[in-house]
Amino acid sequence: MDDELLELQREFEFAQQAKSSIRLSERNVVELVQKLQQLQFIDFELLHTVSGKEYITLDQLRNEMVAEVKKLGRISLIDLADATGVDLYYVEKQAQSVVTEHGELMLTQGEIMSESYWDSIAEEINERLQECSQIALTELAAQLNVGLDLVSSVLEPRLGTIVKGRLEGGQLYTPAYVARVGAMVRGAVRGITVPTNLTVVWSSLQQLLQEIDGTSGLAVEGSFFQSLFNGLVKEGKVLGSLRAGVHWTPAVFAVAQREFVDSFFSQNSFITYEALHKLGIPQPIQFLQSRYPEGKPLVTTFVHSSMIEMVDASTEDALDRGSWSDSLSLLPSSFTPQDASKMLSLCQSIQNAVKSNKAHIFGDFYVLSSSFIKDICDRVVRELETLGVSGSAGDFQVSNEAKLGHESSRLNDSNEMASDGGANRLADKGSKKKKGKATGNTVANLSESAADNQEQTLTKSKRGQKRGKDTSSQTSDSKTGSRKELLKMKEDNPGPSEEWIMQKITALVSDFEEQGIDDPETILRPLANQLRPTIISSWMEKKKALLTNNAERMKRLLDNLQKKLDESFLNMQLYEKALELFEDDQSTSVVLHRHLLRTVAAPMVDMLLQNLDEHNKLKNGHDEQEAPNSESVSLSPGDRTVIFKSFPGALANKALAVVEALEGKSVEIFMAAFRMVTEESGLPLKKLDKKLERTLLHSYRKELTAQVSAETDPVSLLPKVVSLLYIQVYHKALQAPGRAISVAISHLKDKLDESACKILTDYQTATVTLLTLLAASPGDEEDCASDRILSKKELLESQMLDLKSLVLSTSQSS
Repeated sequence: MDDELLELQREFEFAQQAKSSIRLSERNVVELVQKLQQLQFIDFELLHTVSGKEYITLDQLRNEMVAEVKKLGRISLIDLADATGVDLYYVEKQAQSVVTEHGELMLTQGEIMSESYWDSIAEEINERLQECSQIALTELAAQLNVGLDLVSSVLEPRLGTIVKGRLEGGQLYTPAYVARVGAMVRGAVRGITVPTNLTVVWSSLQQLLQEIDGTSGLAVEGSFFQSLFNGLVKEGKVLGSLRAGVHWTPAVFAVAQREFVDSFFSQNSFITYEALHKLGIPQPIQFLQSRYPEGKPLVTTFVHSSMIEMVDASTEDALDRGSWSDSLSLLPSSFTPQDASKMLSLCQSIQNAVKSNKAHIFGDFYVLSSSFIKDICDRVVRELETLGVSGSAGDFQVSNEAKLGHESSRLNDSNEMASDGGANRLADKGSKKKKGKATGNTVANLSESAADNQEQTLTKSKRGQKRGKDTSSQTSDSKTGSRKELLKMKEDNPGPSEEWIMQKITALVSDFEEQGIDDPETILRPLANQLRPTIISSWMEKKKALLTNNAERMKRLLDNLQKKLDESFLNMQLYEKALELFEDDQSTSVVLHRHLLRTVAAPMVDMLLQNLDEHNKLKNGHDEQEAPNSESVSLSPGDRTVIFKSFPGALANKALAVVEALEGKSVEIFMAAFRMVTEESGLPLKKLDKKLERTLLHSYRKELTAQVSAETDPVSLLPKVVSLLYIQVYHKALQAPGRAISVAISHLKDKLDESACKILTDYQTATVTLLTLLAASPGDEEDCASDRILSKKELLESQMLDLKSLVLSTSQSS
């Protein structure tokens, strides 16, 4: 054996010392390797090193990478590329396969780490944790230059083995520290005796720990306290109930709740939901029903069945006596009207009486027998028959005042407030028929308004409405209590009103005041609503005779008004067309618009308002004296406001628009608003067509010509001449104030010859000078200014013939 080895050594030495006859260059070697790969003698991938002088296989590269990682524990891919001498691209490409083949390795953030590395790190962390009691993971991640999630993922499987601690909320704690904080949580929770939000408790514990540990201690998260608390609840070391994760109710508080509720309910037979809310019980109805199945829930209170039986027996006794009962007065003061209404719905005998029409419920908790209601109705009807009704609201009020005395002033105020609403439907109906029947008066207006209010009051109880209708049909001899007939009577505006009936009931039936009812209208208004149909039927018969007296006068009034409005409105349309000539001159256009509104539109509006006001009063049954003078009186803005406010709703709104347009700057807006008012009043106006326009212009021209011929005042002559010139030149009827005359004359310069223009201009200049002197004159006849005024007047008088000749010659020739 030794001989063979010696022989091999000699041959190896000979081969090394022998000189080769052929030497291969690096290029030849590369070509040789490529040829071997082409011939598939080398059927595996070869990689060049960075130096380019070596080949390395993928298996060798992976082996060297694994060896380097195991040696260092943690290495970046860049360092691996330098250690293996291979380009970084191939190292990155093989890194994932290396990690896959070796389960103890991991690749993260461009680094390969081994489990042994993390074991050593975990041991270091454990040593440090035992010294500090708590460590933040963020601090560890910063020191190790890795992500927080990575630190958490590698530490969790090592907790309890290598790392002796507990991970909670991004913090590492030692078991001793956890036990210490757990004892604090247990003590704090056991000290709670009322429902508490746990976040407040955790905040207090955090402050306490910071005071104990000082500035060196880390802040403890609330989730750590919550985790310890959940563990204590599961172990049964703290007793209570947890709601929504943070609302803690200790068991001792729940016991105290039940004891208080049991004690109060057993003593009083009722308990309010508000009391249970104050005790911290969020769902009082479900809580009480589960504890007291025999009880009944009301709106704000839970009652025992014995209290319902008491109310039932007391109310039944009142019905048997033909009287009435206030069920709310039978209950404790904490009960609301809704509670009393709900309790009545649970009383069997009362419900049976209501179904059989032997009783009726008003105002949620008042129970009246049918015989009691019938007696009241008979007495009020007899009282109505004794009243002397002359057809006017004033007569009815006097009779009312004689009975009620001190309450009359309040009723007067109510009538004034309700008259607007009561007259609305009346005027609307009259405008459509134009000559419709006039019904009702101020008291009737109030009755309609009050009936509308009552409909709103009765919506609180559908059951009350049904009973009201039943009783209405029972107390009305001619079935006027049905809904259709009642609505028809509202449209016809009958009286007396519910307020009047309520006052009569109060005067005739003293029981309501003697019982000390806080709000009499709660029972009086629904009762009056039921009695009203019977009373209305009697009232309407007495009113029919009063309503026929004014019919002919109303017809005559509307006919006269229609004629006057047609004439005035046609003139207004005629004057409006002349305003088109000044649309380019905004300031002059505003002056002309305002002048037309003030001089022509205002009398027309005053005439309409006064006549409509008179018609409205006649329609409402007032005995208005016919004025001997048919001419309308000029009204102030305040007077117009007072009048249109007395109109019905739709008409009042449109009349308001007319009054506002009258104070505006646009004739067009006024005309549109005026048309709406007249249409609402049933007075359609004529539109100005070509034929009417020519006729009106001709009449206006003749009238102006006569005025110019007879005019002796030099100042008043100029505007009439200018208006007549506009008819001759533009065929427009111009209404212009003094301050717009100069502009009006300027529009005529292109249409007149130079001599006529000079006459107009000179005369206008002299007129302005005269007016200026008159305005500045002190009134002293011997003053020098009076001489100048006199000379100017003489000058104007001397030019009057020339000025008149501009239009009179043309008019006469035409």
